[in-house]
Amino acid sequence: MANTDIIHAFGLNPAEYEMQKFGSGHINNTFLLSGRSGEKYVLQKINTYVFKEPEVIARNQRLAANYLAKHHPGYLFITPIPTVNGEELYHHEEEYWRMIPFIPDSTTVDQADSPKQAYEAAKQFGKMARYFHGIDLREFKPTIPNFHNLTLRYSAFQEAIRHAKEERKQFAEGLIEQCLRYSDIAVTFETLKTNPQFSDRLMHHDTKINNVLLRKDTFEGICVCDLDTLMPGKIISDLGDMVRTYVCPVSEEERDFSQISVREEYFEALMKGYLSEVGSTLSKTEQEHLFYAGKFMIYMQGIRFLTDYLNGDVYYPIKYPEHNYNRAKNQLVLLERLIEKEEKLQRVIDACLQ
Repeated sequence: MANTDIIHAFGLNPAEYEMQKFGSGHINNTFLLSGRSGEKYVLQKINTYVFKEPEVIARNQRLAANYLAKHHPGYLFITPIPTVNGEELYHHEEEYWRMIPFIPDSTTVDQADSPKQAYEAAKQFGKMARYFHGIDLREFKPTIPNFHNLTLRYSAFQEAIRHAKEERKQFAEGLIEQCLRYSDIAVTFETLKTNPQFSDRLMHHDTKINNVLLRKDTFEGICVCDLDTLMPGKIISDLGDMVRTYVCPVSEEERDFSQISVREEYFEALMKGYLSEVGSTLSKTEQEHLFYAGKFMIYMQGIRFLTDYLNGDVYYPIKYPEHNYNRAKNQLVLLERLIEKEEKLQRVIDACLQ
């Protein structure tokens, strides 16, 4: 539990608050502070193994908040509560802490259980992207450098194949070949990333459904949360992550691959929600690569899992020896299911763009 000094640093009396673990996030340590008078705050310790420069997170959020206050003052953008010294982060014994407002009558869901939830979440990410369209990106820095750089991920995958232990390489041989067969996805990214018609935007980069606050009673979208990875990137990052995590009824942990499918009604709902907000700001090249977004993100996640398996499971925590291999296989099955429906799903996108 946090030291009382941390709570004091944000101008609160620790004796007046109860503190408990909060949320389902895996990266930062998150706590809910509940006051005797009913007021609540969220207190977070930033994971400095993942985020090497917490000050960059704070700076990006401040720049974004200032822009929104000027151009879209009515938009709910969750920003940290400053310490009594006016700082956005409290640095305490090599740890970085921040406090953010608790949004009343809000909830989160860990998976999309209805097309309406997919629509509402996607609409919130689309609205944020639309409001940030035109923001000057020069002062923003990456909070995790090369986070969605598929060129780099593909290069690391090839490196892992070269250096993997023979036993692992043999076990994964079929899956390695399958990943190599889809290398055109990486080639497309390489040509897109320098295309002036495919420019950087301020993107969220982690658009899982539990990063949107929904109304407790109606599940309507309230706002986007968890802004640690808010940084310059491409439209395919946010849209692709939604496709990867909303359309399939099971997660990457599922080992019964027959359960992996692409739910067309969820795909349609998220495209409608996202494009109803951001569609008018898209360039022709961005419009032409909306279906590609799903392929991009699923493929990248698949090769990241397989790379880790080949490297001896050094990045993603595992619960059994073939865990990362099965996660990679899961994503490749999902990629195939998506590609099988490309013609039909592209028609959905075209209808949403009109």
